[in-house]
Amino acid sequence: MNGIPIRSLRVGALAPLGPHEVPSGIAKSEVTSALSLAATGLSGDRQGDREKHGGPEKAVHHYPFEHYAAWSSDLGSHCLLAEPGAFGENISTLGLTEESVAIGDVFEVGRAVVEVSQGRQPCWRLNARFGRKTMAREVQTTGRTGWYYRVLKPGIVAPSDRLILVDRASPEWTIGRIWRAFYVDTLNRDELAGISALDHLSKSWRGLATRRLENNAIEDWSRRLGDR
Repeated sequence: MNGIPIRSLRVGALAPLGPHEVPSGIAKSEVTSALSLAATGLSGDRQGDREKHGGPEKAVHHYPFEHYAAWSSDLGSHCLLAEPGAFGENISTLGLTEESVAIGDVFEVGRAVVEVSQGRQPCWRLNARFGRKTMAREVQTTGRTGWYYRVLKPGIVAPSDRLILVDRASPEWTIGRIWRAFYVDTLNRDELAGISALDHLSKSWRGLATRRLENNAIEDWSRRLGDR
């Protein structure tokens, strides 16, 4: 299997973000040489809020470069959309999207092995990054969110590597399907029950589905999205 080539491999140091200069690693730079991937992420990659970002279930963020054309159409010319990295992604590719990638998909990348753990829940940091107060909500509404990996086997990853699909635990549960359950058909009890029982999904996202089933209500998104 040829796999999907990495278009850009990126890591970010902490830097002030937005008018309040909140520490964030969302501005990631392209790397040109191999680096190590451990259980909590790529060497040199940092997160300003470790409670909500990073950690074993969100060790690596993948964002499809396919979406950049759609964002350029939506937003017009924007300097961040000239190259990968606008959305704080560690990995950029052409050939994988939320409609084809599923929870539990396992990829070899370099000498490491990663597994899709959840989609991205956009937050207000995207508003600050783009200078657009509705950006996080637009990412959520469009479903152009990207996804996260957990690391099953640490190893060395290089910009020239490919992602090679080696296993699919639940191919029917794509990132797109879960996005529709969480943000479109939000109280579909059959879908929520399936999500809550999905073993390879991150614990926090299974818990989100369980709480909706128990409360028959949608959680408040306004603080996360930075709605004003």
